[in-house]
Amino acid sequence: MRAVALLSSGIDSPVAIYLMLRKGFEVTPVHFRQSGTKESKVFELCEVLGKYGRLNEPVVVDAYEEQAPVFSKLAEIGKGKWTCLFCKWTMLRKACRVGHQIGAKAIITGDSLGQVASQTLDNLLIISTASDLPILRPLIGLDKEEIVRIANAIGTFEISIEQEEPCPFVPRYPVVRGSLGEFERIKERLVREGVL
Repeated sequence: MRAVALLSSGIDSPVAIYLMLRKGFEVTPVHFRQSGTKESKVFELCEVLGKYGRLNEPVVVDAYEEQAPVFSKLAEIGKGKWTCLFCKWTMLRKACRVGHQIGAKAIITGDSLGQVASQTLDNLLIISTASDLPILRPLIGLDKEEIVRIANAIGTFEISIEQEEPCPFVPRYPVVRGSLGEFERIKERLVREGVL
């Protein structure tokens, strides 16, 4: 079975990929490049994860090209607090497109319920609308300690916690429980404005 996976330089997504490699999936990671530091960490993580199954070369997407225009427009129309949701939505949309190109049957993410703004149930519902492929969330019922324990056991934790630049796009007060209706209205406007 073939799947694409969103892979960041953090702790969660490498563990999610490991769990699905163990299930026999052939995984193609998709990484949104924000900095050289994060990108090189991702290549290191792939080297470790490749020991556990069939892991393809990562597809690297330029976040500034793909997402920054969307975030600028959100700020311009006074909807900057929706940035994290549109960030994850655009990532899933891109992963879905890559998935269709390579014949993948699913998308894997490192979402774990309620850890950060984009991972409340309301927000997971919204970001899931970006994909017509099933989204597999192997970490959904785990807490941070359990995820860290697995990361340590498989050798990704030390790489993930290496110093890196913070995300330059995070708003001060992100939407925690988004409304799908409002998200759709904002999205329609962004489509009209030509940034989505």
